[in-house]
Amino acid sequence: MGKIHERVEGRLREFVDRQPVFFVATAPLSAEGHVNLSPRGVPGTFGMLDEHTFAWLDGTGSGSETIAHLRENGRITVMFCAFDGPPNIVRLHGKGRVVTRYDGEYDALSARYTDLPGARAVVVVSVERISDSCGYAVPLMDYVGERDLLGPAFERRGVEGSADYRRTRNRTSIDGLPAYDFDPSAQ
Repeated sequence: MGKIHERVEGRLREFVDRQPVFFVATAPLSAEGHVNLSPRGVPGTFGMLDEHTFAWLDGTGSGSETIAHLRENGRITVMFCAFDGPPNIVRLHGKGRVVTRYDGEYDALSARYTDLPGARAVVVVSVERISDSCGYAVPLMDYVGERDLLGPAFERRGVEGSADYRRTRNRTSIDGLPAYDFDPSAQ
């Protein structure tokens, strides 16, 4: 049976802190828009800032749905599930905001995390609802390791190449919503 919690602390915090991957769900306001569900999980690039705030260093990617949806309406759900050990699912429902690499807060927030070549933002989630449930149907899986592909790909691109990638591929969502639309090097 699921349970609602007042804050992320104790065993919930320990559970969140030891997960290698999490999932992010967002959606546009339009009923015709696409719901987005994305995996995240580069080690050292995410975690709780306090009992009601979760954040992650967002790497430049092939799309920008999460950023576009957060800019439009802020709604977000973050989900962690146990693929080993005791079954458990934790969901953090809240409002997200995007702090781009060009915003004043970015340096202080990003300094909390491991460097990620090609990072474009820190996504900060103000958690409004915290729940956990059994996770009995989640399969047991073995963690083999990380894929060392994203960092080297953006190291090869360099700062300008990464900015160019964002300018050409991250400006709008698949539904045409504004996403990563501010890049001073484009001006």
